[in-house]
Amino acid sequence: MQFLRKLLRKTDGATAIEYGLILALICIACLGAMGALADTTISMWNGISENVLAH
Repeated sequence: MQFLRKLLRKTDGATAIEYGLILALICIACLGAMGALADTTISMWNGISENVLAH
């Protein structure tokens, strides 16, 4: 029982884990933003291509 109490009180490494989770969330947000940016960029280049071919 004392082992479990000591284990629950121990916080070594908790900060590193928290920073890791924050970094993971930031990476997920960046991937989502890049996906949206890619769609916009593809649409822009398709429009340019259509205009060049039309003239």
